[in-house]
Amino acid sequence: MNVAFYCPLKPPDHPNPSGDRRLARLFIRAISMGGHRIMATPSFRSRDALGNRDRQRRIQRLGKRLARRLIHRWETCVPGDRPQIWFTYHVYHKAPDWLGPAVARALGIPYVVAEASVAPKRAGGPWDLGLQGTVQAVRAADAILSLNPDDEQCVRPMMKAGAEFMCFPPFIDTDHFEANVPRQEARSSLRETLGVDPGRPWLIAIGMMRHGDKLASYQMLGQALSLALDAEWTLLVVGDGAARAEVEQTLAPLGRERLRFLGRLESRSLANVLGACDLLVWPAINEAFGMSLLEAQALGVPVVAGGERGVSAVVKDGETGLLVEAGAPEAFTAAVRRLIESSDLRLRMGRAARERVLREHDLRMAARGLDRLFLRLRESSA
Repeated sequence: MNVAFYCPLKPPDHPNPSGDRRLARLFIRAISMGGHRIMATPSFRSRDALGNRDRQRRIQRLGKRLARRLIHRWETCVPGDRPQIWFTYHVYHKAPDWLGPAVARALGIPYVVAEASVAPKRAGGPWDLGLQGTVQAVRAADAILSLNPDDEQCVRPMMKAGAEFMCFPPFIDTDHFEANVPRQEARSSLRETLGVDPGRPWLIAIGMMRHGDKLASYQMLGQALSLALDAEWTLLVVGDGAARAEVEQTLAPLGRERLRFLGRLESRSLANVLGACDLLVWPAINEAFGMSLLEAQALGVPVVAGGERGVSAVVKDGETGLLVEAGAPEAFTAAVRRLIESSDLRLRMGRAARERVLREHDLRMAARGLDRLFLRLRESSA
């Protein structure tokens, strides 16, 4: 089937890396793996980060004009060049979908949304128009794929009768995160490059260095690890961004001998480093779920993370890692200590983590799920 693919928040070809861009690209791959043809839509960003009502109205007007152009183009082309499904990834009050509902309705094709989030508390506030657009998209959808369990409570009641709500686990390409060499061998190969003692546990934190929630996670991580300076460990930090100076400052009390800043790493280099580590540590403050948590577990690396929002959907507490209450550095420290002190527990959790990711969060699984959904939608709309 021809699938029109659209990302109102950040297009898949955006130059700045993020978890959102990564998942958009993975959805494109998963749809293509099912034998479907991706049809490009305008790289039209509806995002308004500051709550500017005038900007939102301008974005809405532009979106309506673009939708009319798409409708005209596809209504006048040969049937084989028209989309048969419209697929939008990530809709919320800061980035509503002003294209998909109108185009799908005019062409009479199913409208699918992956990762829709509705925040009723935004009603009447600076993002009220974006919220209205998001609610309209949810009500127009024939199917919604929910990657974050926290979204279901507000999204499902707004859906139209007969629409399908699917819990759809976040996914990665596990082929890029496969332990090709034993951990000690991988560690030895990086020893000279990183200048790190291979005999002590290696912790790793992965996160973009930007202000807001990411910086807050780094700050809590610094607080938590400062309470474990009597233990043996080294922290590798992967990430970069505008808040790098603040991140380095907040982690400085841990000591230069314990810290290695590796900057931004592409997937293959990241996999090589992750495969040499013992434990991923990340507070995940206000994160939807966290792609790096899946990537670590795919390599058999257990996780200590904050347990808010959808993190519990990708980390099984007590089985593949340990989850702690958000904003509780002492609890985070205790969880890190527990895993640092028990190599057997790390090994057991790491094995369970890889098995779970392969079973529930793999790209091929996502491709099969999307293919089955598209077939159901085509049959029901025939």
